[in-house]
Amino acid sequence: MSWAGWKVRLREVRPADHRALIGFDRDSDARAGGYRHWATHRVAGDSGDDFHFAIETLHNRTLVGSIWIQADPATGRFSYGVGIGPQYRRCGYAADALTILLGVMFELRRYRKCEVSINGANFASLALHGELGFREEGRPRDTELRHGEIRYPVLMGLTADRFAEHRPVVAAARGPVRPSRGRHWRTPRRGRHWRAEHLAR
Repeated sequence: MSWAGWKVRLREVRPADHRALIGFDRDSDARAGGYRHWATHRVAGDSGDDFHFAIETLHNRTLVGSIWIQADPATGRFSYGVGIGPQYRRCGYAADALTILLGVMFELRRYRKCEVSINGANFASLALHGELGFREEGRPRDTELRHGEIRYPVLMGLTADRFAEHRPVVAAARGPVRPSRGRHWRTPRRGRHWRAEHLAR
């Protein structure tokens, strides 16, 4: 099973991925409330509509993170946890992976709502979910104190109808889909005498 997007694809987790997933947990402070790739993989049973996927780039198939989905077909609701390796953040991989996931769950599997809980101190994640169309639904009063920092969850939700309305906005913000090219693709490959020959015509 593989779902492709603009920058990444979601695919099944393979045995060869385990070392990289463990490394992501070690490099990011998972013990302080971060997403635990390896722990999630060991707990998730990939049964029913509960899945754990690897996130890899389309360009060179580099494993950059993972995403776990927990769904309840009876209520038509689902939630997820997503994590990107520290060295691969701020590249748009999480946004693309979530857009793929939301499209599959809402449009193919016909779920009605997605609900997530985000650390209130994780401003990047809160902003990302806002851009995807999520709306804040509450901030429980209970707080957690870790390493001298108070953490609190922010509950956010997105309905299938809201996603359908907001998806064109997300697509427009990305710009046109471009094929995979090297870093110098913007520069036409012409010989050093191209200008002189072109002007002489």
